[in-house]
Amino acid sequence: MTEIEKLQAQIDELEMKQAFQEQTIDDLNQALTAQQFLIEKMQVQLKFMVGKVKGMQTSNLADESEETPPPHY
Repeated sequence: MTEIEKLQAQIDELEMKQAFQEQTIDDLNQALTAQQFLIEKMQVQLKFMVGKVKGMQTSNLADESEETPPPHY
C-alpha cells in the first residue's frame, strides 16, 4: 500500500466516523426534543393536579373540635 493509499484510507475512515457522529447527534437532538416536550406536558399536568388538590373539599371527617371524646373518657 502506497503512502497516498494509506492517507486516503485514513481520510475515508475519518469521513465515515464523522457521518456516524452526525447521525448520533441528530438522534440525540430528537430524543432531547421529545423529552423536553414531555417534561413541559407533565409540568402542565402537575399544575392542574395541584390546583385540583388545593380546591378539593375537606374530607368527610369532622374537625377535632367537633369530635365526641372516645368512650374511655
